[in-house]
Amino acid sequence: MNMNNQFAGLIDDLRSTHGKNLASVILYGSAATEEFVQDRTDYNLLIALHEITPKELRNAQAPMREWTRLGHPIPVYFTVEELKTAADVFPIEFHQMERARKVLYGTDVLANIDISDEYLRHQTEYELRSKLILLRRHYIPVSTSVPGLLNLMSESLSSFASLFRAALLLKGIEPPAGKRQILALTAQHLNVSGATFEKVFNIRENNYARSLDEVSANELFSDYMRDIERVIAAVDNLETS
Repeated sequence: MNMNNQFAGLIDDLRSTHGKNLASVILYGSAATEEFVQDRTDYNLLIALHEITPKELRNAQAPMREWTRLGHPIPVYFTVEELKTAADVFPIEFHQMERARKVLYGTDVLANIDISDEYLRHQTEYELRSKLILLRRHYIPVSTSVPGLLNLMSESLSSFASLFRAALLLKGIEPPAGKRQILALTAQHLNVSGATFEKVFNIRENNYARSLDEVSANELFSDYMRDIERVIAAVDNLETS
């Protein structure tokens, strides 16, 4: 089943489930850009209802069960009214939605959202540090496995690239849509090695030799973690700059 059919099936199920309460279904993130990679890019969906009650969420169990059976993450649910006031506490996510989205059903409920960047630096640093802690934790069991190391780096890169987009915004730089361009600009403006991110990106895209031995794979991971730490330090320094 192709994605258009999957979207059509989900929307039919959501309309049957929520009726007139369903305001909008929006695809956002990489899947809404030319960076989409089949079987690797998550389909992130925003579902906007006029009212959200426990009954509405219970009723959503059937369409969500089928959607997740196809390998997709459960969408995020917002009320239309919440979308008008939540952008200040989720600036990273709303910037992402603002820059890369496709309306699959209903109205574009994000069209006139006012995104405040008052808490952008704090959220960016918090998310980066949280992802770094997870990276260190996940490294321990795969540190002697070359395939495990390569998968850890390639799978984590997408999350870090999304946060680097926010770091560029903090520097007053309009981030591009593509992850490769985001990584290059991050290296340029936040004092890290572009070569390391390029290697990891190429692993992710299967353009870099996966014949690394254990020593060279661990060396690459060391460089990768070091550069992420440098990005975090740069974001932290923005607080007093």
